[in-house]
Amino acid sequence: MALTITDQCINCDVCEPVCPNTAIAQGREINEITPSRWTECVGHFDVPQCVEVCPVECIVLDPQTPETHEQLLAKYAALTGVESE
Repeated sequence: MALTITDQCINCDVCEPVCPNTAIAQGREINEITPSRWTECVGHFDVPQCVEVCPVECIVLDPQTPETHEQLLAKYAALTGVESE
């Protein structure tokens, strides 16, 4: 499943610099995820780095946007030019 940033976000900006795909940016009130760049760190790390550093735990699963591991790997390959295994 894809992740989403909830309105509990305090816009602290600790998640943006750890995103290897630059998929997180500051929005007007909360940080936002760019879905086309979002891979949940698949291909880069074992766990989403934004979730690891978020002080308020506002990055959660979004059941409205299901993505399989294979889909995330394909997106990673398209963004980086590195073939997924």
